[in-house]
Amino acid sequence: MNSNSNHYRQRGGTTRAIFIALLFTYSFSLFPSAIPPTDARALNSSRVPFLFATSNEPTVLLPVVEQVGAIGMTVADMDASVSFYSQVLSFEKVSDVEITGEDYERFQGVFGLRMRVVRMRLGDEFIDLTEYLAPKGRPVPVDSRSNDRWFQHIAIITSDMDKAYALLRQNKVEHASTGPQRLPDWNKNAGGIKAFYFRDPDKHWLEILQFPAGKGDAKWQDKERLFLGIDHTAIVVSNTEASLKFYRDLLGLRIAGTSENYGTEQEHLNNVFGARLRITSLRAGGGGPGIEFLEYLAPRDGRPAPGDERASDVFHWQTTLLVNAAEGLARNLLAENFRFVSPGVVTIGDGRLGFNKGLLARDPDGHVMALMEK
Repeated sequence: MNSNSNHYRQRGGTTRAIFIALLFTYSFSLFPSAIPPTDARALNSSRVPFLFATSNEPTVLLPVVEQVGAIGMTVADMDASVSFYSQVLSFEKVSDVEITGEDYERFQGVFGLRMRVVRMRLGDEFIDLTEYLAPKGRPVPVDSRSNDRWFQHIAIITSDMDKAYALLRQNKVEHASTGPQRLPDWNKNAGGIKAFYFRDPDKHWLEILQFPAGKGDAKWQDKERLFLGIDHTAIVVSNTEASLKFYRDLLGLRIAGTSENYGTEQEHLNNVFGARLRITSLRAGGGGPGIEFLEYLAPRDGRPAPGDERASDVFHWQTTLLVNAAEGLARNLLAENFRFVSPGVVTIGDGRLGFNKGLLARDPDGHVMALMEK
């Protein structure tokens, strides 16, 4: 082959390369979404727990839930509840305020409210007890079971199950379990844990829990006090994957552990014959109690939460999640068709409850989360 033929072949190859490049550029201008950036799957994934800036400023990733705060419940008689939690379970009163006004009516979704809110502390964790002086709500349904989807409890850690159970018996608490149960050793993630369900004066479910060495947070091995703090709040869910979309994908909590629990010990703990549970524990990056899903794989006859539940009803719970971008989170929740109790983000003028704005939102099963921004 002579030098002229090499020259023409090189020119032909160059011409074809230029043509292909121009065709590619023209096609991309017509269909720009055909070739996504290398990080598009990460940015568009519902598993990324971040809000995105919507202005023309450079995109900024904002964490959603910073910390799980106080776990709240509505009570019928504040003095009786404070006496129970302080004298029986060693909680200490932190604050006691009486609140009324339009801001709080909108936030709680209850018109004409006047409420007394008492914050109590056990270890590093808090509960908020709320009595509605007006209007009064409904009591916990008398036939409630622990697989109904309005079920929620707090898990109070004890350093000695035998002593704690004896103290509860001495104070004549209402049993929800037949007695303390030790979960079997074959259950790798839960084996050796001791647990007992009981009721407070308003029939809210409570749990005392003792971790064996090597399980749970190291602080739960303290032996100086009988009741140490709150490890988590547990909620019954109908579908774990649907709940993960809310708590993990939109709120940004991370999965901390999973297990599948069944057998006679679990049946007698929950007082549900044939109970088989898929359990998923979640945590916030900034700490606080965990949120634990209890999905009953069997039996599947747990009832849905009443559609007309209000914050003044005694079976109402609301878990505080501290966030730093309430408006953006509200937009994301609305886009996914989650329901609000509040009409939207409500600004609280007096800040007496320790936050400046927030809203109440319902998860897929109706459990209420108080999304609060300081």
